[in-house]
Amino acid sequence: MDATLIAVAALWGAAAGLLLPRAAYRFSVEPEEPWRDACPAGHALTGPARGWLGATRCAACAVAVPSAPVGGAATAPARPAPPRYAPGVAAPVATALACAALAAATGTRPEAAVWLLLAPVAVLLAVIDRRVHRLPDPLTLPLAGAAALLLGVAALLPEHGGSWLSALLGGAVLGGFYFLLFLINPNGMGFGDVKLALALGVGLGWYGWAVLCVGGFAGFLFGALYGAGLMLLRRAGRRTGIPFGPFMIAGALLGLLFGGLAA
Repeated sequence: MDATLIAVAALWGAAAGLLLPRAAYRFSVEPEEPWRDACPAGHALTGPARGWLGATRCAACAVAVPSAPVGGAATAPARPAPPRYAPGVAAPVATALACAALAAATGTRPEAAVWLLLAPVAVLLAVIDRRVHRLPDPLTLPLAGAAALLLGVAALLPEHGGSWLSALLGGAVLGGFYFLLFLINPNGMGFGDVKLALALGVGLGWYGWAVLCVGGFAGFLFGALYGAGLMLLRRAGRRTGIPFGPFMIAGALLGLLFGGLAA
């Protein structure tokens, strides 16, 4: 059963991850710029959900290239595959691995469904932040609300492994801590990180204060190790900004795995 659950979770993660690259491309813009609604060549993005879901190949960009004539007669034009305007492999792989790991740690407890629903959004946020150092409000705030609401439902079901009250307090504590860091050093901590901390705190708090501390600390540890590595490679200095969201999410994932196994 566990192997089947893990396999189903991995397939869900891969399927959901396939929908992320186009959304990441559209969200990956600088502040004050509108979300992208066209491919790099200017062709409008169409498809489900007003073009937010779909492939990352633009059919309008495909150019027919006639092949060389054979025996004096021109052959039918060969149409190459449309060029891809956003990477389409990393997000599905990361989402599948994260979902499989969460399923393995949580098992059949009700909160497993919550983690599997929220994991693709977390991966999407990590991809966007890595690209443009930005965590969009249309993702961070709904993520926090969805985490609180879905865990509230999970708390009503039998055999759940956490506490809804602890989850809400965890969101307030981690969000408040990041808000304090933002007030102390606005240049070092973005307000998007504060909003993301609300959602991550809710998830980590579900399993209690120990898991909240582990997941929160792991995010800082991962970020510090990454920054130190860049400095050792002389690719960054002390004042170089790095996207912190991916490390916050990775730390939260580690905390949830720890909490799921310990529950």
